[in-house]
Amino acid sequence: MKKIAVITMGVRLNGEQGYTRFRYLCDFLTEAGYQVDLITTTFQHWEKKQRDIVKIQKEDYQFGIKFIYEPGYKKNVDLRRIRSHRIAAENLTALLEKEGDYDLLYAEIPPNDVALAAAEYAQKKGIPFVADVNDLWPEAMRMVLDIPVVSPILFYPLQRDAEKVYSLVSGVIGTSDEYRDRPFQHQNRNVPKATVYVGNEISVFDQGAEENDAIVVKADHQFWVSYAGTIGTSYDIKTLVLAGEELAKRGYQDIRIKILGGGPMKEELETLANERQIYNVEFVGYAPYDKMAAYLKKSDILVNSFVRKAPQSIVTKIGDYLAAGKAMINTCMSPEFRNKVEQDGFGVNIEPEDVGILADAIEDLYNHEETRLEMGRRARQIAKEQFDRPKSYQKIEELIRGLIEK
Repeated sequence: MKKIAVITMGVRLNGEQGYTRFRYLCDFLTEAGYQVDLITTTFQHWEKKQRDIVKIQKEDYQFGIKFIYEPGYKKNVDLRRIRSHRIAAENLTALLEKEGDYDLLYAEIPPNDVALAAAEYAQKKGIPFVADVNDLWPEAMRMVLDIPVVSPILFYPLQRDAEKVYSLVSGVIGTSDEYRDRPFQHQNRNVPKATVYVGNEISVFDQGAEENDAIVVKADHQFWVSYAGTIGTSYDIKTLVLAGEELAKRGYQDIRIKILGGGPMKEELETLANERQIYNVEFVGYAPYDKMAAYLKKSDILVNSFVRKAPQSIVTKIGDYLAAGKAMINTCMSPEFRNKVEQDGFGVNIEPEDVGILADAIEDLYNHEETRLEMGRRARQIAKEQFDRPKSYQKIEELIRGLIEK
């Protein structure tokens, strides 16, 4: 039986918050006949605290779990985070040197230095290394800290590590075409690559929505416009709040803006809504996945809300938005995703950071029910064809199998 290590900083274990992509991948590869170890850190990224390792080790997983110590950090963009990742990378190297009898390493990037530790170990051992590119560092960091002269110097190590990782890959999985192709931007490598959207399990999404149907109460006359995700600098939630105010001024008393999730800007935006007495906007807070599914399914429009400079492409929440089968308003400027919205017909693209334009788009879809419902039908179809993990993750297994057999 071939042995694989899946290396990630961002994984949701039992009872935790966060993304399920790598947990699902470990289960998927185990069921495909591989012996799988998940290697992750002691620090839980979403909850910003150390994990209870003893408790986790008593729980039942069908794959092995190994922990590397990481001291942790308080903010997502923080010098302490860079130091924390560097320590994790050193500890990953030590763990692999001691216990790294694998046939292939599969590691997410970012963090760049942790991925580099995996890539260099794989090179040393002569085994394949697959990079799972699900964000771009330092590009995403510049959203928060973009100071001429200072930022390029500060971010140079991240850039250097990324290029080193890309020079050592045996294969690439990207969560969008843009991310899949990023390793080849500055170097021509002849290695297998595939796009596999983060996606979700539609059956799990549907079950969660059904089980929470009675808990999430929507009045008959209400029309919900919802956002689910992080409330941070990349996401244009302020414009959504102010669009709520604008729609109320236009007389749309039945339109309600629902904002699900937490993040560094939540408090500031709640204060804004209170001070301006915007009563049709509700900050729901963090909702467990099954409850979020119910909110999305009960909504009429979903907003994929990003600021103009945001470097994101096809993000995690898109699978859930599409599974909900609702029309989407997209402000993300990624050419790849804007083309997808248009070609697949599940929503409309608008300019970001403009209250009037967003309010107009909501008003237009509110007044054109058949258009809205048709977009929702197309969304659900795309979810089934391209984002449902039991189907889409087969591409990852095929790429891995090809590299191990070679």
